[in-house]
Amino acid sequence: MSEQLKRTPLYDLHVEMGAKMVPFAGYEMPVQYPLGVKKEHLHTRAQAGLFDVSHMGQVRISAEQAAVSFESIVPVDVCDLPTGRQRYAIFTNDQGGIEDDLMVTNFGDHLYVVVNAACKQADIAMMQNKLDADVVELTDRALVALQGPAAGKVFERLCPESADMVFMDSRYLNVSGIDCIVSRSGYTGEDGFEISIPADRSDELCRLILAEPEVELIGLGARDSLRLESGLCLYGHDLDPTTTPVEASLLWAISKVRRADGDRAFGFPGAEIIYQQIAEKNYSRKRVGLVGLGKAPVREGATLVNAHGAQIGVVTSGSFGPTVEKPIIMAYIDPSYAAVDTEVFAEVRGKQLPLQVCKMPFVEQRYYRG
Repeated sequence: MSEQLKRTPLYDLHVEMGAKMVPFAGYEMPVQYPLGVKKEHLHTRAQAGLFDVSHMGQVRISAEQAAVSFESIVPVDVCDLPTGRQRYAIFTNDQGGIEDDLMVTNFGDHLYVVVNAACKQADIAMMQNKLDADVVELTDRALVALQGPAAGKVFERLCPESADMVFMDSRYLNVSGIDCIVSRSGYTGEDGFEISIPADRSDELCRLILAEPEVELIGLGARDSLRLESGLCLYGHDLDPTTTPVEASLLWAISKVRRADGDRAFGFPGAEIIYQQIAEKNYSRKRVGLVGLGKAPVREGATLVNAHGAQIGVVTSGSFGPTVEKPIIMAYIDPSYAAVDTEVFAEVRGKQLPLQVCKMPFVEQRYYRG
């Protein structure tokens, strides 16, 4: 018998708004609304979209040396992260693989961490086991993302104090009388905010946001195509415990101070393997972006081959990009085929579809940096 699906605090709002609900990471989540995935995607690129991401894990980590302790499980500089700033991080394992990716904020006397839904129980158990700190899951909060070029002006109407925030700023703010944790960040490549709201006030605040003329509710379908166009990885697809940050083209996520020649080298799981891959370039696959030279979409799991039909890689994310109007793909490929403009082929229903390696992101990221 399958485990009963959980519901976010905004479930009733989704149903009222005509959402198509689907199972996702143990939750009933909205995959789309009556607008439809393509229009939701394009609306977010043009105006502002509101996403329910309450299924993700929110964690508070309190300790006198919380940042020092946290650096023992990530290859990221947390100790020098200024108060009120957020950073992308990865949990690594002893083989150098990625156990999850996450966002960590330094709030001075504590860290605030957001982890992926499918991994959150394992992540929280690991942090409780490995960190010399008080690790508490915030189960009484919703989390929503307001994304798109109009997000800044929309949110400023509800919370004037947000006007001077820039990309990766995080603050405790009062939003229309509701105490929230707000970061200027997101998963679409657009400007926007992620807003942690007390669960019992989340419906109220979301209705206030949705009352703004620029805003539409957006489901998981468009969230996926938006993040793929923006070259952002999805854990469990483009990242997994067998894939290192080097293979995943996430070298930028290993802070300079945590590199082999940095002041705080080592001290995180898999450091030796990761450093060796950086130094010797001794890895057999690399994450790349590809565009289809035809119109047929290429989906996750498709095999990539060279001109002679020999297998050289596999697709981990694939969709038709509504903004770029062509098939876009994220894949792991033999490094000898990873150069931009290299032509490779995807095997789809007995046909070999031509693809070309390209730079990511597929659309320009438009984060607000002031």
